[in-house]
Amino acid sequence: MKLLLDTHTALWALDDPERLGSFGRSLIESPENEILISPVVPWEIAIKIGRGKMAPHALVSDFLAVMQRQNFAFIQVHPLHTIRAGLLPLHHRDPFDRLLAAQSLELEAPLISIDKIFDHYGVNRIW
Repeated sequence: MKLLLDTHTALWALDDPERLGSFGRSLIESPENEILISPVVPWEIAIKIGRGKMAPHALVSDFLAVMQRQNFAFIQVHPLHTIRAGLLPLHHRDPFDRLLAAQSLELEAPLISIDKIFDHYGVNRIW
């Protein structure tokens, strides 16, 4: 099964897997699942670091290598994703979350996230 990770989920998978709970951790660690990482993840982390809202993280300086060591697959932002994100109802104005929601819907990949806002978009959210 393809699974898309929210930014906090990707960070927790790397730094603090206990925060994911046993179900989320088992899904991410299962070799049967393909774990997808959106460009939203490093973008959001870099912005938070740049604004001083987050301590510098090794993930930013060595993103590709860290993700490859975890066997996470990178997805691209396709124009259909951006169009869908722009057309989503304004339940939430965060562009990162809107793009993740659109990617989850377009790719038909459940999103592993603690954030319940995704439920308003019909995203198959797993937590």
